[in-house]
Amino acid sequence: MWGSGEPADSYYAVRPECTDVAKSRFKIRAGKTLSARKWQTAFSPEGHLDIGKTLSRIQRGGIHPSIRGEVWEILLSCYDPKSTFDEREQIRQRRRTQYARWKEECCEIFPVVGSGRFITAAVITEDGQPIQHPLVILETNQDKGSALPSEDGNSADSSDAEAIATTSEIIKKLINRGPLDKKVIQWLLTLHQIGMSDLCSPMIMLLEDEADAFWCFERLMRRLRGNFRCTDSSVGVETQLSSLAAITQVIDPKLHQHLDALGGGDYLFAFRMLMVLFRREFSFCDSLYLWEMMWALEYDPDLFDMYEESESASNKAEGSKGRAKSLRHYGKFERENMKNGAGNSEAPLPISVFLVASVLKNKSAKLLTEARGLDDVVKILNDMTGNLDAKKACSSAMKLHKKYLKKAKKT
Repeated sequence: MWGSGEPADSYYAVRPECTDVAKSRFKIRAGKTLSARKWQTAFSPEGHLDIGKTLSRIQRGGIHPSIRGEVWEILLSCYDPKSTFDEREQIRQRRRTQYARWKEECCEIFPVVGSGRFITAAVITEDGQPIQHPLVILETNQDKGSALPSEDGNSADSSDAEAIATTSEIIKKLINRGPLDKKVIQWLLTLHQIGMSDLCSPMIMLLEDEADAFWCFERLMRRLRGNFRCTDSSVGVETQLSSLAAITQVIDPKLHQHLDALGGGDYLFAFRMLMVLFRREFSFCDSLYLWEMMWALEYDPDLFDMYEESESASNKAEGSKGRAKSLRHYGKFERENMKNGAGNSEAPLPISVFLVASVLKNKSAKLLTEARGLDDVVKILNDMTGNLDAKKACSSAMKLHKKYLKKAKKT
């Protein structure tokens, strides 16, 4: 299916106890995969990158694992491809300093940061009131071997009492800071968000410096942050799920009607795919390959300036992107949006929505004949885990995108 080539799995160590890891379909193929040599020759002596040639190569065969981290930094607009080696190094050092300062501030606000521990429950309410959740007590005191408090609220032993006291001290420090700044509250509300680790962990693996991995993740979250904005009344990814429903209704009305009749008209069964960009549906190597294909297809050279200058970013987001660059500097998906005038009044849909739509379209016959309830829908979609072809998925998404734009124009 993928042709001959070097298996990519060998570049990522797997713990001995993990025996059920899905094998990657992605293979490193000479002449197609962006190699270290091709990457180096894409730069001028000063460091200017031929982004058009680079995007073309990535779209054909992905990125060699040995250079994946540094190429991702370009794809995610951490750096401007027109910049020089020296300019990028200056930005890198400035960001590392900024990251160290922010990390120190975060440690002062919530000492769990930087400790190697993690939390899976909220530590604060939306109005800034601290929460002393039993799970937080356990997770913030793992090194003390603490257990959860007993049901009657009394400590089971002295280690419990010590754990509660330690966590109470953290909470007390929050309270003593006085009314918390809105940005601090928003940050604290994200500490337990499920899904972000799926997006961040590959960057920690690919980039040696923690600060560089953070900035790569920060750029990705600028695209995806809306997916994680959840309240008591709405799910952050709800907008994309609504768009997915609209696309399916146009492309495959029978399937949409069937899903709606089963009670799946809200498309929540696709929540995970959109939330963590198919991280659970593909093997580890294939999910990385899928991501870089998506980012290459969506690449917009204007994003670096938009991210760096927040004021001009908001102005451009409202309508007037400067399009002075050559079209070859943009990804194929972005070029298609430009050609069809998408984004003039509102932001165009990301390719991930069309990827999910293409998967549903591919499974349409099976869903129509075998799904008699939402459990069946979930099972049919779960059965494809590890069996998806990343390159074919992107190709199908591109075709579906064109088809949708044509049909949407007629309606």
